[in-house]
Amino acid sequence: MAYHERRLPHFDLVGHPLFVTFRLHGSLPANRVFPSETSGKAFVAMDRILDVATTGPRYLTMPEIANLVVASILDGHRRFHRYELHAFAVMANHVHLLVTPHIPSAQWLRFLKGSTAREANRLLGRTGQPFWQDESYDHVVRDGPELERIRCYIESNPVKAGLVALARDFRWSSAAPQ
Repeated sequence: MAYHERRLPHFDLVGHPLFVTFRLHGSLPANRVFPSETSGKAFVAMDRILDVATTGPRYLTMPEIANLVVASILDGHRRFHRYELHAFAVMANHVHLLVTPHIPSAQWLRFLKGSTAREANRLLGRTGQPFWQDESYDHVVRDGPELERIRCYIESNPVKAGLVALARDFRWSSAAPQ
């Protein structure tokens, strides 16, 4: 198991389920400081702010950008076999993934975030500007029941954010028919 730390600690486990959340650059209020602790409470507080999406960019609400992110997530699983995909949701300003990596997470995340950032910035007519926040939140899944809880959390996130009444109706999620 590889371990590295920036602001948050990161565990790079191949073959073990991982819950990953990454967000658009500038999607959290500039004056909001989160503790460097990795408790579930800190994550939930951040996720609630992101779900409301009252500040910062909301590029992932644009269907062409949300579609390219979903396609890239699915390609990472089906075409490139970088991970086994358990669940995902592409929200207005962040993405939740539940995967079992087949290669180090630093590699598949670099591919996923890099390719989608280049294409999204091209669609937006932006150059030289960051699209994704550098660092991602990740959590090693402890067991099967936790994997199921996280899958439900991810797929119900659009419902909790008030985007749809039923999880299956949110087309940028693994709950929707693909």
